[in-house]
Parts: sequence; C-alpha cells; structure tokens
Amino acid sequence: MADAQPPVSLADLRRDIDRIDAEMHGLLMERGTIIDRLIAVKKTQATGSAFRPGRESSMMRTLAERHAGILPFDTVESIWRVIISTFTYVQAPYSVHADISIGDAPMRDTARFHFGFTVPYLTHQGADAVINAVASSAGDLGIFPAEPSAKSGFWWRGLIGPDTPKIIARLPFVERPDHPAGTPVYVISKPIEDAAIRETLLFALHAHHWSDTATKALASLGATIEAQAEDAAGTALLLSCPETVSTTTLIGSLTPLEITVHTCDEIGSHANRFQLAAATPSLE
Repeated sequence: MADAQPPVSLADLRRDIDRIDAEMHGLLMERGTIIDRLIAVKKTQATGSAFRPGRESSMMRTLAERHAGILPFDTVESIWRVIISTFTYVQAPYSVHADISIGDAPMRDTARFHFGFTVPYLTHQGADAVINAVASSAGDLGIFPAEPSAKSGFWWRGLIGPDTPKIIARLPFVERPDHPAGTPVYVISKPIEDAAIRETLLFALHAHHWSDTATKALASLGATIEAQAEDAAGTALLLSCPETVSTTTLIGSLTPLEITVHTCDEIGSHANRFQLAAATPSLE
C-alpha cells in the first residue's frame, strides 16, 4: 500500500500562488521587451493605429475555446483585453472616441472593458461626431452602437469614400447573453487594409425606393439590413454580407426588381460573430 501523501498546508498553497503571480508578472515584462523590439522593427511609434482586429478576434476565440476551470471567462477576457489594448497603445498611442447618444454608462463600460484605463476615452454626441474625430486624428479609434436608434438617421454616410474611416471590428469579439460589457458596437479607424479581417463585409447601399421583396432578395445572398434611413433621394441601407458578396452581386440581385440603386459602397468589414453560450462555468 502506497504511503499517504502529507496534507498540503495553507502556507504551501500561498507560496504556489506567489510563485505563479511572480511568473505572470515576469511574462508580462518579457512581453513588453518583445513589443519594444516590435516597435523598432515596424517603426509604428506615433505613426498610426497598431490595432489588428483580425489577430485580436482570433486570439479571443482561441481563449474562449480553451478556457476551463472555476475562473469566470469574464475575468479572463477582461485581463487579456487590457493586456492587448495597452500594449497596442504602447506601440502607437491612440484615443477611443465614443458616441454616448444612448448613454455614457454602456459605452464607457464597453470602452474600459475592451481597451482598459490607459487608453484615453473621449465622448461625443452622435456617430457623425465620432467619425469626424477619427478622420482628423493620427490613429484613433471610434466606437458607436451597432444597433442604433431610429433617430440616428443616415449616420454611416461619413464612412463612404476611399479615404474616410472604415468599420474594422464589431465588439464584443466573444458574444454571450451575460457579457458584462455586452453593448454591441462597431469600431472604426482610418483604413487599415493590411490588417483588416474580411469575414463579414459592410456596404452602404442607397436606392430610389425599397420594398419587402428587395429585402428578401438580399436575404437570399445572406445579406442583412443592419440599419435603414430615409432621405430626400430615397432609402439608405447599411448591409452586412458574407465575404463572398460584392457590390456587383448586390446590385445584380436588385436589378430584376426594378430597384434603382444610386450608390453601393463597401464601408468596412469585421470578423464573423462568435457566440459563447455562457461565461460562467458550472461548479457542479
């Protein structure tokens, strides 16, 4: 019969925790030295946003898929978001401009959860003001509700054109019903083609008129109307589409319906939405 193992003392457990804490701190400092070398290689210091939405969304999905144990995923995600966003800030300082037309609290929670407290947080009334602020910055980010109120109007107008800001992400990267900062938001920046992830494409389509039949035609392509507004020239739509859909495809689907399309422009892209059933593991 094997000898019984001596009981582990509270002091032993606390020493293990202290050892792990020291190792984590050491690894963070080591990460900092690598970022310092990265800055030297990329020469990104103060030259624009170092935000890489494709890489970040992939990292967050991997984190969610491998997580286990009693520690709530909310905590794990928030720690990683602060680490990623702060080291991004170290590479190229930036601010986050937020549209607080739905209220400051949900947008502030979103900004602080995803970008931490080191990154400056600046508030504006309306998406137009956020878009203008990002357009006039060196490399700032902007956030505004992905599910705006009907009063928001044709807010995505400012994203149309080759040199205007573009949507580069949709937050949260990991969606779930109990997310502590779960307000859906779009993230915009100046165009970052080399780092954009194009799993979901976003288009601004402007037509003379609209109909339910036209909506069904878009749905057959996998396209979803994310926002709609009316102006003097007709109907403006913000469309979310699979990566295989192009402006030609969109317009072509509407031509047989005699829908006159004035313009159809790509205004950004983001990672496909990733759903997590719950963030708190069962303790049963």
